[in-house]
Amino acid sequence: MKRSKRLADLSLQAVFVGPAAIAFVLIVLVPFVMSIYYSFTEWNGVSSDVKWIGIANYKTILTDDKAFLHSFGFTARFTLASVVLTNALGFLLALLLTQALKTRNLLRTIFFMPNVIGGLLLGFIWQFIFVKGFATIGELTGIGFFNLPWLGDETTAFWGLVIVSVWQGAGYLMIIYIAALNNVPKDVIEAARIDGASRMQMLRQITVPLIMPAVTVCLFLAISWAFKMFDLNMSLTKGGPFGSTESIALNIYQDAFRNNMLGLGSAKSVIFFAAVALVTLLQVSFTKKREVEV
Repeated sequence: MKRSKRLADLSLQAVFVGPAAIAFVLIVLVPFVMSIYYSFTEWNGVSSDVKWIGIANYKTILTDDKAFLHSFGFTARFTLASVVLTNALGFLLALLLTQALKTRNLLRTIFFMPNVIGGLLLGFIWQFIFVKGFATIGELTGIGFFNLPWLGDETTAFWGLVIVSVWQGAGYLMIIYIAALNNVPKDVIEAARIDGASRMQMLRQITVPLIMPAVTVCLFLAISWAFKMFDLNMSLTKGGPFGSTESIALNIYQDAFRNNMLGLGSAKSVIFFAAVALVTLLQVSFTKKREVEV
């Protein structure tokens, strides 16, 4: 009886989990293992001639490939700015929209909407805004901010990407923070208010520690989004001007699929994976230690 029940449970698990597990293996795991293999080869991605060259690709990347090192530095700076600003704006919006506002549901929808727009389309929309829209506003108002060469200069192009990234991602993180803020026990807040705690003290000493699980998730998502940025980079700046805003993902794409150096691109993707995995593991372990239970 127990054996038949166990077999029935295993069959049920196979029915529900099996298709997802097979899809994960075929779509994620197999290509990942293959990319590790190809990172030790010289291959153009088309011919059947795959030449084993050992760690030569990794030596080239770390010693001679200045474009990759520059893109790595750009991606690190972009990730830092984007993660901090996206989480700060998402948290502030969540604080605002958990108040007793009549239009809060409408505002939640409005702030979340940019997240449903695809990165390529979003990049083209903001390209028009930066080039045409801001220039027109600058001519009419004379405000220097709008007359900046937003996509024509290294500094302004960097901040242009940050602005669009924050505008797109803050609404999604806002929803997570709203859910966390709504789960903060009301009696704890009331007790602190009765004891004379100010709003800032309650926020710093009670609210933030209690929503640390949400902070962990939001930081993880923001870091992964920023590191993997490709479509927005491709459509908004194309890595320009002169490669100054080329992300790691775009650099890998250029080498692997435009320059037909799939072996070199695979090696870069392995290094990229290791860097993202290390950063996210450190972030999760750091924030997990600061989570508290009521």
